[in-house]
Amino acid sequence: MTTETVYPKENNFSQSVNSMREVELETALEKAHLAYGHWRKTSFEDRSKLLLAVAALMRLKKRLLASLITTEMGKLIEQAEGEIDLSADIIEYYAEHGAEFLADKFLDPVYGAALVRSSSIGVLLGVQPWNFPFYQVARFAAPNLMVGNTVLIKHASIVPQCAAAIEDLFTKAGAREGLYTNLQISGERATALVSDTRIKGVSLTGSEEAGASLASAAGVHLKKSVLELGGSDAFIILEDADMEKTVEWAVVGRMNNNGQCCVASKRFIAVEAIADEFLKRFTEKLSKLKVGDPMDRTTDLGPMSSEEALLHLLDQVNRSVKAGATLVLGGKRANLPGAFMEPTILTDLKPGIAAYDEELFGPVASFYRVKDEQAAIDLANDSPFGLGCSIFTQNIERGRRIADQIDTGMVFINHPVWTQADLPFGGTKRSGYGRELSEMGIHEFVNKKLIRVSELTDPF
Repeated sequence: MTTETVYPKENNFSQSVNSMREVELETALEKAHLAYGHWRKTSFEDRSKLLLAVAALMRLKKRLLASLITTEMGKLIEQAEGEIDLSADIIEYYAEHGAEFLADKFLDPVYGAALVRSSSIGVLLGVQPWNFPFYQVARFAAPNLMVGNTVLIKHASIVPQCAAAIEDLFTKAGAREGLYTNLQISGERATALVSDTRIKGVSLTGSEEAGASLASAAGVHLKKSVLELGGSDAFIILEDADMEKTVEWAVVGRMNNNGQCCVASKRFIAVEAIADEFLKRFTEKLSKLKVGDPMDRTTDLGPMSSEEALLHLLDQVNRSVKAGATLVLGGKRANLPGAFMEPTILTDLKPGIAAYDEELFGPVASFYRVKDEQAAIDLANDSPFGLGCSIFTQNIERGRRIADQIDTGMVFINHPVWTQADLPFGGTKRSGYGRELSEMGIHEFVNKKLIRVSELTDPF
């Protein structure tokens, strides 16, 4: 089986990638299993050295790697370079702090002495998306390699060069064969792979459907899973918000990564007192965005990842308008070759309309006008998703009080939901479960082994 890659800038064919044959897949899995037997016995120092070498190579090759991201999925080149920097930051973070995070935890039981020791569990399967092809891998692979696990990565089919480049970084850094392995297989084959006894845990970032399939397989075979799925993040604007800064962050929050981000600000909820002013300023800003070549550093909005993604988003917008939504801005394909969408704003939304019920994965913003703070909270929570939320107010205590009432995994005050190595990332409800990044992220695929000695005063 071959997969054809199409570059979204001009929708032109680029290359065909051959899927792995069964014998190749079996060989890769066995090598990962054998590598685990060695890697689990290495010291934290040795693991750290490898990760630091990978991060250094990533920084050295930043321009080349960023160009692969932009070419394959359309990310603006400056943002692609930022993704490489962030990925290297994450790898270095776990290299530098992993041993500390995994240190023995001494207990104080009533009888005897005891400790909890964190140990590896084996080969892990990570199913990764196309929208952040390096960052998503870094946040899964780095902590788990530091633990002593080995990883198999099934990457999205539209970013094969990025997938191959990451494996090449590990190889050039001196990783033992099987330590980090890129699998060129379909999602269906990845799900089937979960049944193999050599796989001890699975992680997926992607759609609800893909997550449900993988989690179901993991459940049947009694394997730990972590899921980061869709999001429909609310961006709440209160009457005391700094309007100029709020509008600037609203543009960034919605249009970052060409609008294709799980934690993008998607539902803009403004209280009545400032709703007109916000919508006017927001519309003006979006209407002035330069849509075009993602390699051009003056471009504000690049193409969507694929023609399929563009057509799906256009269908959601058209269905929403047909059901009663009002189109404030855009709504059409941009007049350019390639998978380009105009910056778009929809309002007058209610349950039953596509833009209200579904995740809009692209440069389309949903705008809501509400009576007051409580109405904003209620609307923010009226979603099957629970990834992130942003609250804009100059009263920080008010922001914290509202944050306590929001049903999401992350809440940011006066900033769109963002990511960095030392902050936990993850959601609730249909946005998935488990956490990545920070100290929390390194403990997902770890055996917390209790070691107890009876009747000795100080055995450790």
